[in-house]
Amino acid sequence: MTWAGEALAAIRKIILIEERVNALAEQVKRLADAYLELDRRLLRIEAKFELIERISGGERKGLPARSAQKKKYPKTR
Repeated sequence: MTWAGEALAAIRKIILIEERVNALAEQVKRLADAYLELDRRLLRIEAKFELIERISGGERKGLPARSAQKKKYPKTR
């Protein structure tokens, strides 16, 4: 292959890489937007639960205590 052919092949590879990077950047932006939307929704749900707890007047109950005995499961191969 001549130097011109090699240069053209290298330029094509660079263009393909640039297109892939741009596509990935767009995908990351969409994921970040989705994350922000989910974070906003979670915050609203947490606020609703806190309001329900305040209205009910009850103390916040924690998870049940861990049992002192741990279950042992047989090893599988």
